[in-house]
Amino acid sequence: MDFDSETEINLSPMIDCIFILLIFFIVTTVFVQESGVEVERPDTAATVALPKNSILIAITREGRLYYGGREISVARVRPLVNRILTIEEMPVIIQADQGSSHGLFTKVYSEVKAAGVDNVHFATKD
Repeated sequence: MDFDSETEINLSPMIDCIFILLIFFIVTTVFVQESGVEVERPDTAATVALPKNSILIAITREGRLYYGGREISVARVRPLVNRILTIEEMPVIIQADQGSSHGLFTKVYSEVKAAGVDNVHFATKD
């Protein structure tokens, strides 16, 4: 027996497994799109867990709308929701500050419904 020869460990199968796991985690990860602003949500008597993968639209106390950290207008809500829904079907969550205008909330809700969304939720305190 020749003990002077070097033995090599083949790392290719282990590297292949690591890449397969990496691809699996990238594909199955749910990316949550935050509204980008902090709002004081109203209290409620009953709560339901909302889906993680959803469209979040925030309404501030001052009457501003935000999606993904950017301010948008009411007129941009329907095209934005339509564009996202062409990529993937997902629910919409309206996160309105408890001091925001009811009229503005109604306009945003109407635009979301006009975009063809049947699954609209309202964010409240836990």
